[in-house]
Amino acid sequence: MLGAFFKLLKNKNMKNLIKPFQDLKGTSKGTIMLGWLVAILVFWTLNMFGTSHMFPTPTQVIHGFGDLWAEGLVVHIVSSIALCAHAVFLSVIISLVIAYSTAIPIMKPVGTFISKLRYLPLTGIAFYLAIIINDARSLQVWVLVVFMTTFLTTSLIQMIQDIPKEELDHAKTLGCNRWEILWEVVIKGRLDYVLELVRQNLAIVWMMLVTVESILAAAGGMGFLIKNSDKLGDNGRVIALQIIIVVVGLSLDFIITKLRKLIFRYSNY
Repeated sequence: MLGAFFKLLKNKNMKNLIKPFQDLKGTSKGTIMLGWLVAILVFWTLNMFGTSHMFPTPTQVIHGFGDLWAEGLVVHIVSSIALCAHAVFLSVIISLVIAYSTAIPIMKPVGTFISKLRYLPLTGIAFYLAIIINDARSLQVWVLVVFMTTFLTTSLIQMIQDIPKEELDHAKTLGCNRWEILWEVVIKGRLDYVLELVRQNLAIVWMMLVTVESILAAAGGMGFLIKNSDKLGDNGRVIALQIIIVVVGLSLDFIITKLRKLIFRYSNY
């Protein structure tokens, strides 16, 4: 593979690599990915043995994996996924109600206001929720719910606004009243879009886990583990946990993508 990479660099068609929208063959794509991987490893090595010691050695990372496994890593992963699933479920329900209600003129300002709250920092959200909610686990859930709801509502409102007027007019010609149009075109007709938007916004909740799980250390979770490892100065564990968090997050993304394709086999979204 390395030979193919250097051969690609010497190829007279190398300029194709910097052409916008240029289609490349499978071999070229693989060698490019290998090239970036080599670049990352070189960058890691330089910062691993340099004066900064930005990254731990591979041995430290491997030991970090072993220590985490011995401490019950699976339990913490399950705790994080359960927290994420709870928050996502509530966020989806709330966001759908808000977004669909914007089709009613009197409710449209509510959806617009919720959408603007996405500029509110996490600290501000947690402060007000802490005043209302006493239970730490519930506080974790609702911080994530509020955070995801603002972004998901924004995406759903934009999805509704992007529905072509021709689809609405077509429903009218078929004899649908306005409420039937809302149900048939907006709600039923865009379920595949909704699932895709949920997949995209799931990353927001997953990204906030580290911060939110520090609210209740007793509940555990990968966020708690990474915070604890950082306090101990164990960089090997920190990197190992970051790898695990990314892998689990990508796995959830993959599962939702496959689920959407399975349920909506003829969707082109």
